[in-house]
Amino acid sequence: MSDIATIERAIAPLHHRLTTHRIYDLLRDVDDIRIFMEQHVYAVWDFMSLLKALQNELTCTTLPWKPSPNPRTARFINEIVLGEETDVDRHGVPVSHYELYLEAMEEIGADTSPIRGLLSRIDSLASARTVLREAGLGKGVTSFVDYTFELIAGGEAHQIAAAFTFGRESIIPELFIEILNGSPEDKSRFPRLVYYLERHIEVDGDEHGPLSEAMVAELCGQDVTKWAEAQSVAQEALRRRIGLWDAIAESLEAATAAEQPVAG
Repeated sequence: MSDIATIERAIAPLHHRLTTHRIYDLLRDVDDIRIFMEQHVYAVWDFMSLLKALQNELTCTTLPWKPSPNPRTARFINEIVLGEETDVDRHGVPVSHYELYLEAMEEIGADTSPIRGLLSRIDSLASARTVLREAGLGKGVTSFVDYTFELIAGGEAHQIAAAFTFGRESIIPELFIEILNGSPEDKSRFPRLVYYLERHIEVDGDEHGPLSEAMVAELCGQDVTKWAEAQSVAQEALRRRIGLWDAIAESLEAATAAEQPVAG
């Protein structure tokens, strides 16, 4: 059994908890998508910081330029950065996936002011975690994003790569499209959201998974300690994701309860 397979076996129970989480049954209509996106947007944002941390680690981003010792992983990261940071919108205009997400949020009436306000107060990596903890975003969001920046600030490349490879999920885009297809509302009312979801599915296709696993394998090499650390990070990243899902599920349940008529 390969070391990647060992990690996958170790995280399988957590991955099962994630893929069978009650949140998926609570996402039923556009109002639910709105609530979800208002909290999930922080994970969309911190994903870019995780990716840029890997770019800093695995490619040359300083002067004078020097060749990367791992050109294969450098190419992979640069390709992901290209697709995530400078994709194109429906009209062929360059835009990041984070900005596409914000546009989709605004299209369905979700509030983007909290995340925009948060980013306006962050001016350095050192200030990110402090601003985040002071923002009052709730335990689920704060814990999730704080762990990302903990890794970025103090983790080594193989640990950051493990969070990138094993700590993210790919269920939501397909689920959202299913919800929109089954919605009584005309899906054509939400072209930005549909475009974002379809692009997310397209760029996160079959190629990225194997390449990201190869990146972890290359960074860990034959170092038993690094493999153990990668496994630990993968497990913790999934625990934080489950915590985020728990928090969003509670928000969805609270919204549903508030809609119920009062008996009497």
